[in-house]
Amino acid sequence: MIYLDNAATSLIKPVGVENAVVNAMRSMASPGRGAHAPAMRAAETVFECREAAARLFKVADAENVVFTMNATHALNIAIRSVVKPGRRVLVSGFEHNSVTRPLRMLTDDITVAGSRLFDEENTLSEFDEKLRRVVCTHVSNAFGYILPVYEIAALCRRAGVPLIVDASQSAGVLDVDFARLGAAFVAMPGHKGLFGPQGTGILLCGADALPLMSGGSGSDSISQTMPDYLPDRLEAGTHNVCGVAGLLAGIKYVSEIGTDAILAHERALLVRMIRGLSEVRG
Repeated sequence: MIYLDNAATSLIKPVGVENAVVNAMRSMASPGRGAHAPAMRAAETVFECREAAARLFKVADAENVVFTMNATHALNIAIRSVVKPGRRVLVSGFEHNSVTRPLRMLTDDITVAGSRLFDEENTLSEFDEKLRRVVCTHVSNAFGYILPVYEIAALCRRAGVPLIVDASQSAGVLDVDFARLGAAFVAMPGHKGLFGPQGTGILLCGADALPLMSGGSGSDSISQTMPDYLPDRLEAGTHNVCGVAGLLAGIKYVSEIGTDAILAHERALLVRMIRGLSEVRG
């Protein structure tokens, strides 16, 4: 089989990912729910994954790495934390429904900037002209256009405008440097470029975040409100420990190979595919 749908989900995972998921199923319980060995193994794995993600994405504090169900879940938290009902928002012309639909639930005042494909100059000039709260994808899932997010981030920082970056197509392939971006939030799935299982995602937090859900957190259980600190504030309910264990293995794989090498490999495969298809009549 020739699989060309990695932009949706990476199908072929490193062997270590599968092994990690199976091992977690057999040996890990839930973090924060007990002091017995299976619960502690789960807690250690979850924390190790936070640390690994923090290193890969240049996040100063691992506690600012929040686990979500997917990028959509992460984006909903970020958008509801930054965009108040009726407020103006600026987006690129290449946003996924995971951005546009949550925004439409909050406001109709949405402006689009930079709709010309592969035209960075147009993208930057329009963002500069229309700047306000910004939600921007790093790479278009439909066209592969890599937007100039670092330059957009610099515009936002100078103007004091909060930025949310959707790194769904870039995490694990391109350089996603949270410290350099200075964004309010960066959202990503675990099941694409990070080679983790479906049902995993990450939200990198650089601003105050509002819980999307409330419930058990394994900490401050007597309180009837969610904890006021990360990551517990945003992680209501039992963790997907098996998924996080697999995600940890995927992040380790990406870190060992390096995003530069992964990108070079992807581009070589792309050239090979184009050459092959060009020989097919019609």
